[in-house]
Amino acid sequence: MFQPSNHSQDASPSALMQVDPKETNIVVRDEMQNGRFPQAQTILYNSKKLQEDLHVLGMKIKHHEDNIKFLKSHKNKLDDSILDLQVTLGKYHSSTMPNNENDAHYSNQSEDETMEHILQHEKSAAGILCRLKMSHGTQISHPSFTNDVLGVVATLGKVDDDNLGRLFSEYLGVETMLAIVCKTYEGVKALETYDKEGQINKDSGLHGLGASIGKELDGRFLVFCLENLRPYCGEFVVDDPQRRLDLLKPKLPNGECPPGFIGFAVNMINVEFTNLFYLTGSGYGLRETLFYNLFSRLQVYRTREDMVLALPCISDGAISLDGGMMKGTGIFSLGNRNNVDVRFPKLSVTSTLPDNYIDTEKQLKETKWKREKMLEDIKREQALLDTARQSFERKKEEFVKFLAQSSAYASQMQTGFTPR
Repeated sequence: MFQPSNHSQDASPSALMQVDPKETNIVVRDEMQNGRFPQAQTILYNSKKLQEDLHVLGMKIKHHEDNIKFLKSHKNKLDDSILDLQVTLGKYHSSTMPNNENDAHYSNQSEDETMEHILQHEKSAAGILCRLKMSHGTQISHPSFTNDVLGVVATLGKVDDDNLGRLFSEYLGVETMLAIVCKTYEGVKALETYDKEGQINKDSGLHGLGASIGKELDGRFLVFCLENLRPYCGEFVVDDPQRRLDLLKPKLPNGECPPGFIGFAVNMINVEFTNLFYLTGSGYGLRETLFYNLFSRLQVYRTREDMVLALPCISDGAISLDGGMMKGTGIFSLGNRNNVDVRFPKLSVTSTLPDNYIDTEKQLKETKWKREKMLEDIKREQALLDTARQSFERKKEEFVKFLAQSSAYASQMQTGFTPR
């Protein structure tokens, strides 16, 4: 975060009003000649006090002007860096485009199936949002939809195989899989607005957009706001491009890891590189915010028998590849498996990435994040500058009024004083 410098406090403020001390001295001299020394002291004191206040305010104005100039200079440098990094990544993407439409369809087939299942929930918030994005791309009328809404939970992660996709979707439930994810509360507010009586405004937000395409939003829907989620604050697996969480493996009372333990669900979700870093104001990505809140330390085992044997070291639930499920400590989910149609797509064959691609992607996200922070600092400094200028104008008017009153008082004393 930017820390304003103090060196500019020594400079003379351009906005400081120049005051001729002779004007006040004339009043004081006349007062003293007329034998009214206490009144003269008061006038002199008030005059100096007002001039000092003007000087301090002028210095503040100069200080904030220097800070804004400094911040804008650094923002311009960040803009140049972002452009250079985008050009570098653009060269890679242009060289790795599929050779034909069949290749493109093959690599995205699982994602297309997930999207189709979401669209079948045509009156859901997720169905409406995805249909709008398919029809209009990112050109949706409200800017917060474009800048702040990341997408639907089911589209923000991928899994290694279909069985994991089925298990995770059943564990979370269709309502959560269809939940919308926003970076900040501004995006949440853009989705739904209310009138003065607290009723939903059906002509704005996602309700209005749904009505515009003939799909009226039905019922409640979940929205995750990343900046308000409590993130994972521990360490990450060293040198892991997916930034998996370095969670302590479970241990039985004898100190050994339970047999059949495969890993933690939160680390079995594959996240797009662009969503691994700097999605929130504090720099967190999707894994340590959204997916950590969805799965916490949910453990995955090979069989239901393995899961039962590991009961002493299960704290946040567990699932097994053959359908066993625990929602939490002592909470078992029994019966037939639910077939949730909206699932995480299967990870497609990974293309070969250049060695520096991930580092460049991370650097771009970090630089964009720094630019956003810089813009916030500029906005804050501008507000402080505006306040200082307003205070200066008020103090200047007060000083001018004081000079006028002092001069009038001196004139009155000269005409009305009779020497003994």
